[in-house]
Amino acid sequence: MKNLIKICTIFFMTCLMISCEEDFLDEDFLDAPAKSTLDESTIFSTVGLAKGAVDGILEPMGQTNSYRGRFIPFYGFNTDVEYHYRAGNEGSDADLLYYDAKPGNSRMNTDNNAWAMMYQGIERANIVIRGLRTFGNPEPGTEFGQLLGAALTYRAVYYADLMKTWGDVPARFEPITSETLYLPKTSRDTIYKRLIADLGEASTLVAWPNESPATSTVERINKAFVKGFRARLALVASGHQQYPDGVRRSNDPDLSVQNMYQLALDESRSVINSGSASLEPSFEGFWKKFNQENVNAGGESLWEIPFADGRGRVLFSFAVPHNSVDQFTGQPRGGDAGPTPTVYYDYDESDMRRDVTCVPYQWGAAVDGIAQQELTGIDTWYFGKYRYEWMNRYVTSTNDDGVNWIYMRYAEILLTAAEAANELEGPAAAAPYLKEIRRRAFPSDQHSEKVDAYVDALGSKEEMFNAIVEEYKYEFTGEMDRKMDLIRWNLLSEKLDEEKEELTNLQNRTGDYANVPTTLYFRYDEDGYTIDIYGLERGETSNPGPEYSAFPWDQPLDEIINTIYKPGVNPDDRQFWPIWQVFIDASNGQLVNDYGY
Repeated sequence: MKNLIKICTIFFMTCLMISCEEDFLDEDFLDAPAKSTLDESTIFSTVGLAKGAVDGILEPMGQTNSYRGRFIPFYGFNTDVEYHYRAGNEGSDADLLYYDAKPGNSRMNTDNNAWAMMYQGIERANIVIRGLRTFGNPEPGTEFGQLLGAALTYRAVYYADLMKTWGDVPARFEPITSETLYLPKTSRDTIYKRLIADLGEASTLVAWPNESPATSTVERINKAFVKGFRARLALVASGHQQYPDGVRRSNDPDLSVQNMYQLALDESRSVINSGSASLEPSFEGFWKKFNQENVNAGGESLWEIPFADGRGRVLFSFAVPHNSVDQFTGQPRGGDAGPTPTVYYDYDESDMRRDVTCVPYQWGAAVDGIAQQELTGIDTWYFGKYRYEWMNRYVTSTNDDGVNWIYMRYAEILLTAAEAANELEGPAAAAPYLKEIRRRAFPSDQHSEKVDAYVDALGSKEEMFNAIVEEYKYEFTGEMDRKMDLIRWNLLSEKLDEEKEELTNLQNRTGDYANVPTTLYFRYDEDGYTIDIYGLERGETSNPGPEYSAFPWDQPLDEIINTIYKPGVNPDDRQFWPIWQVFIDASNGQLVNDYGY
């Protein structure tokens, strides 16, 4: 379990004030007198103080209406593989999820929402970056260099999330002055180029995972993450996305596919060749380590948003749900979203990622403190990557579980290399990276068929690209990156419409789903609470015996079909959320909404 304590962080207003704020990050980030005004020259020439200021850049993520309770729980839905169950209920939450958000959305239209908290983090980063450059002498291999690299990266994280959510946004790369208090939106092309340059600098300043004490944990910035994040932004910047004049690629020659895919390939290969990170041997083992809050660097997780025990709602929102206090958790929550009902049946039956990712049960009401797993129906699946039952801690908080949010893992590096290599060098160059992903996914005795033969048969760039799109699905369902990827591939509307057709086929047991059973059979293992299911696999239609109970597996899917996006809406016209009205009204006429809002 992480050793989480209160931290003190920089409170940036008209002066720099050291003040203890709410639990968010772990470790003793700052040893300084509380509520004492300090001069920038003192803060940024003293490693301990500067370190606290850098850590303070992330503190806004832990606020309720920021990443913690609004951005992570709601952004990224709905896709062809992920469905948020509140989309079935008309109202402000549904609007966010099924591509019909409005500027006055009651869930989001507050002055302390994620938009404001992201800019608060950016302002803190701007002050830190200026201070470190002026007073810290940040050079590669030094503590001040590591801190500057982290500050540049944190600022890039905020901007990347702003742009994937709102498109063009105001650009601030210096602390606010009276002259820059109100700014119009800046072309995201300009911002992407700045972030890519900043991350290039940051990669020269920060150490590889475990190369220094500062990079021994995935809660700290390291070179593998910076390079991987730079590669991700290169793919996004050159990809399709909605501009005010339509969905297209950037017209900026600096952001061409050739330039950006080469950068992505170079950076991802640099991480791969460094040997500083790797896939965990077992997909299930990786997710167990994540839920156990193992934050040691050098494995698969490259960087995580670090939440303290009293902050963060990852399991609270997405875990396999528990309906009462039971043997695994004192927080009866989870289950706000899950895989679409087709995903389980799209996996190869031998793919070991399937049963980790897609869970067809919840935990029922406890009797004498012990709950059982209960089947939920083909219309209701949960993300098995997030499980209270895999934690080492027993969560008792009302609202927060404290589990980190994985921002990037090494599997993305491999698929980035595969995608970029396929585009620039052809499918043979992409094959080794795709094989490495699939090699972990299948038992060793099936590698010749499911890995080597499968990948080697992808003889064209188009075939390889389509396989990579599918592999992203099998690897990342439940991590809410799919929406961003579908947008950059120009596949958002196409894949959502395909999913509506597939859901209809599953409901009617036609097409690819003709042999999916309509009845499941279950019993309990010797422990009395783990469910043993027969009938999930295609073609398992016989009754396995009297010790099993029958359960109907033919629930209607109309609600999901009709709310994966709102009827009458074109998702490609709603790739972004609108800027909330409170920020439009406070912008002195500088901000406007595009895209028909």
